[in-house]
Order: sequence, then C-alpha cells, then structure tokens
Amino acid sequence: MFSRVLVANRGEIAVRIIRALHELGVEAVAVYSTADRDALHVRLADQAICIGPPSATESYLRIPNVIAAAETTGCEAVHPGYGFLSENPAFVRACVESGLIFVGPPAEVIEKTGDKARAKAEMRAAGVPLVPGTEGVATLAEVRVAAVELGFPVLLKATAGGGGKGMRVVDRPEDLESAYGAASAEAEAAFGDGSMYLEKALVPARHVEIQVLCDGHGGVLTLGERECSIQRRHQKLIEESPSAALTSEARETMEASVERACRQLGYLNAGTFEFLLGPDGSPSFIEVNCRLQVEHPVTEMVTGIDIVREQLRIAAGERLSVTGRAPRAGHAIEIRINAEDPRRDFAPAPGLVSRFRPPLGPGVRVDTAVFEGASIPPFYDSMIAKVIVRDDTRDAAIARAIRSLEEFEIEGIPTTRDLAIDILRSREFRGGAYSTSYLAEMEGRLPSMVPA
Repeated sequence: MFSRVLVANRGEIAVRIIRALHELGVEAVAVYSTADRDALHVRLADQAICIGPPSATESYLRIPNVIAAAETTGCEAVHPGYGFLSENPAFVRACVESGLIFVGPPAEVIEKTGDKARAKAEMRAAGVPLVPGTEGVATLAEVRVAAVELGFPVLLKATAGGGGKGMRVVDRPEDLESAYGAASAEAEAAFGDGSMYLEKALVPARHVEIQVLCDGHGGVLTLGERECSIQRRHQKLIEESPSAALTSEARETMEASVERACRQLGYLNAGTFEFLLGPDGSPSFIEVNCRLQVEHPVTEMVTGIDIVREQLRIAAGERLSVTGRAPRAGHAIEIRINAEDPRRDFAPAPGLVSRFRPPLGPGVRVDTAVFEGASIPPFYDSMIAKVIVRDDTRDAAIARAIRSLEEFEIEGIPTTRDLAIDILRSREFRGGAYSTSYLAEMEGRLPSMVPA
C-alpha cells in the first residue's frame, strides 16, 4: 500500500477519500483553491497545497499545478475523485510521466470509453445491447437521415459529454437543426469538443447502472445495480439499490454483459456501466463512467464493500478478495442535497450556512464537507451533502430516508431537502414505477417546486 496519496479534488468526495486513506494508514495530501482555504478537506488532510485562484480552470483543472503539488509533497499516487480531472487521459499520462500512480483506469481505456461513439463500438464487440443510433460522430445531415430512420423522439448527445451537457431531446424534424447547434455549442464550451451523435430516445425509460471493480490480475467483480431515474436535466437527484425494475434474471444478464465488456476493454479499477431500460424493460447501454460515481455509497451500503479502499488496493497492485458477483443485502437510497432553489427553477444558491445539523440514527450515513458557518462558494458544483440510508426492505428504507431528511437542519441557503421529501412521499416513487420523466410529469404537483 502507498504511504502518501494526493487527493485531486474538493468537497465531500475529497473528505470521503481522505477518510479512506487514513483508515488504511496512508497520509493524505489535499489541494485547494483560494476559495477553499478553510474547507473541511483542507483541515482533515495531513498536508494541503494551494494550487490557484477560485476558478476551477485555474486550480482544480490545471494539470501542472496538481502534478507539482504531488511531486513536491512526495506522493506516490493521485486519487482524482469524480469530476474535474478524473476522466482526463492527459492527466493520467501526466501522472505516469511523473512517476505517480493514477487511482483509476489507464489513459487508453479512458479514451476508448470517453468518446461515447467509440465506446458503443467496443460494447457492440462485447455483445452488450445498445440503444439504436448512429455508429459514430454524425454531421447535421447524417443526423437528419438517421432521425427519420429511427423515428422521433430522438436524443442528440455529445461524444465527449457528461453530466447532462451537450444533450437535447428532439421531438420534431423542424427542431433538429437548432437543437444540434445548441447541443454542439454547449459541448464545445464544456469539453472542447462539439462533435455529436444520435440515439433513439427511449420514452418512458429508466436509468440503471452497474458498478464494477477490476484488478490488474484479471479479476472482475460486479456489485449490482443502482436505479438513477429521478433526474433533473440528466442530473441525478435520488438513487437506490436494488432497482424495482429488474428481475433477478435481468440483473444477472446485465451484470454478465458488463463483465464481458470489462474484459473486452481491459478495464482496471472502479467503473460504472450505464443503461436505459426501454418501455419493455430491455436494457440498452449508453455510456461508461471511468471513475468513482457520486452515488457509490448506495452500493457500499448493500454490499458492505468500501469502493474507495478497493480502488486504492487495486492501484497498489493487490488482487480483489472476491470476484464474480458481490453478495448484497437490504435496500439503500441516496439523496443528493444541492444548494439550489427548486422554487426558482433550481437556481444555484451559494452563501453562508448558518445552521447545519445532519441526521443521525441506525442505517444513516451523511457524506458532506459542510459544517455550521461554512461558506458555499459559487464556483463549483452545487451539491453540498448526500444522505444515504439502508434498511431491510424498500418501504423501510423510504421511511428511514424521510425521517432522516426531516431531521436534517440546514439554514442560511435554499436547498433541495424539501423537494426530496416530497419525492419520497409521492405515490409514484413509493410504487417504484417511475421513469426519467418523473419530475416533468410531477410539475405543479410537488409543493416544494411551486414558485413562491
């Protein structure tokens, strides 16, 4: 195992990784922007290095600064968390060139999967079911032809996309050109790559993903699925495991296909394979996330496996202690708490947190970097906490989640806490038959979303 690791991130995920490192007896080095000088991850780390001003492009995304921080503090490895540089092959190569071990897949795998069109080709070769669509990058003219063949609605997607950026659902032929231009421009601004491809929009659909761990000795472990269909603009809000949409046979089929895909890709470390379930319940692959997911605690709660510790062990050359299908028990739900105002179309709400009292009790976990008196800066993602609960059954887990959120005291800034309570209490969520269209369908029916 390593003796010292740089954590190339901020917020709750940096705190999460630092805690895992300390539990393994490893020193943690934090990096921070000037906006985060008083952040919790800085306080918890053994050392902390300022890498630039508040803008992420001048700090957390600046590869030379991050590498220099690792080199000057004598780190052996770098854990990227999620977001920022976590799926940047240039960063992986910079780590390798500096003699640092990157805690994640190799650059070649990230390149294969980061280009969504190329990833689909790899999945096709592994026999993984795909959403019908173009086989690669498509021009506007090619999109027009494919859309007619597939039938509307269709989904435009950026080949280098992520986090819902560079995506547009198109219902009519006359909207294709404007949607293509807008999605391409958004992708160019976010990823430096405006190339697009097209898929058939599955409506209604459920978003289900499979978590995997792969070691450097050929071991593959699938850890079951997470249901991620409660979304706003392709951003997940609530996740749960297991999914009410899957039978045990369907689950095994998906996990077996993911295992084949991992071997096809030569995958290493943690990853997530995302699928859409169509109206008939059949799964279709949409993308691979070559990193730790925000929602990884859901899987940890039902499997008992610490995914971050496993990432570090794999990066250190160790074998997985178990392969095949991870055992799992009970039901877990994760609720993301964002500093946003649902009554104002989810406008970001940075500011000072005047009161912060997270819930306690059995089966409750809160991952956060926020504390009473903390300032939420306007420069980064709006998520400020994750509440994760586990119980023996889905109904019991929902009840525990509602109780936990009702106990959660956050004052000083608007948050999505009340919206989450409304969702969990809704008949549609409790029935387990919801889709990715849930929030749009519930507009005007959830009290916390009604404009003040």
